[in-house]
Amino acid sequence: MAAFFCKLVPPRSTFAMDLSPAEADVMKRHALYWQDLIDRGVVRVFALGLVMDPAGAFGIAVVERDDESGARALTAEDPAITAGIGMHYQIHPMPRGVMHN
Repeated sequence: MAAFFCKLVPPRSTFAMDLSPAEADVMKRHALYWQDLIDRGVVRVFALGLVMDPAGAFGIAVVERDDESGARALTAEDPAITAGIGMHYQIHPMPRGVMHN
């Protein structure tokens, strides 16, 4: 297994502060999606949450998958992406990541 840093980039730097009711609904579905994957043991997530960067908040997940295509498959099905509200993921391998429970 390999570790991947998945950065969820919002459509605007103010997204976390001024999301619309429709965007808030998408983000609730996004949170439920990841929680379900964790609960079912489909994915082990070592970090999940919001980073309050002064340049604009973003979400992160550090996941363990066989390869990058596995990480991309998970993020492609995220409601934050499938809803088409302008979000996207940046995925970076962590070849020297140290994981433990």
